[in-house]
Amino acid sequence: MDSLVTTDWLADHLGDPDLAVVDASWHMPASGRSGSDEYRQAHIPGARFLDIDALSDQSKPAPHMLPDAASFGRAMERLGVGRDDRIVVYDASPLRTAARGWFMLRHFGARRVAILDGGLQKWLAERRPVKSGEPTPRHALFDAKATGGDVVAKDAVLGAGAILDARGKARFEGSEADPRPGVAAGHMPGARNLPYAAVYNEDGTFRSLEDLRRLFDEVGVDPKQPFVATCGSGVTANSLIFAAHMLGNDSARLYDGSWGEWGADPATPKVLGPA
Repeated sequence: MDSLVTTDWLADHLGDPDLAVVDASWHMPASGRSGSDEYRQAHIPGARFLDIDALSDQSKPAPHMLPDAASFGRAMERLGVGRDDRIVVYDASPLRTAARGWFMLRHFGARRVAILDGGLQKWLAERRPVKSGEPTPRHALFDAKATGGDVVAKDAVLGAGAILDARGKARFEGSEADPRPGVAAGHMPGARNLPYAAVYNEDGTFRSLEDLRRLFDEVGVDPKQPFVATCGSGVTANSLIFAAHMLGNDSARLYDGSWGEWGADPATPKVLGPA
């Protein structure tokens, strides 16, 4: 299974016993949308819902940071998703949150994880079948173990190499206030800006490898070298990590706290204006 699968591929493999389909849709609170409610209304047959907000470290002030391995493993077993399954993640969110689900699953030990190119948006546009309600229970084992080296903490960000920020231009430059109370505007010293939306086509599919290489080149970051991806709260940054993965780079790291943590700390340096 490739890391990026088509709707045709998924339709052909939906009945495979080792395939687990995961809906990882998440929306900004101000949007008025609920990923879990929309999942219950319509989802790809057999899909299970991964709530990336509920399944997070609630002790941290920054939103939806990674939980501990044991909590994640128990949650996956309740969902019916096994660590050794072939797992296809999709979303129905403009934030393209399937990439966050993909990162979480790999971080905790799953190795056969793919993103559905175009997500539910493309699936519905092709008039493929959907189900409502809850999925049929499925037995699964997920012995979760956190992968070392794919996440960087706040105190190590500035010394970890190139920093690539996935937020929009206005928030990166600080001309637009952060939506979270108490979080300053701007970006980290030395950071470059590649908004996550740039790596997708209008239909939610990923852009070509040639286009992705060009996007990285335009912001001065080598996609084949290690870099730190950051965003507002550790979600959209994963689209940049996945784009680098498609270009053959698995050394990109996530700053999970992202600007929600950095911008809320009065002691961290902050820069306004373009990169």
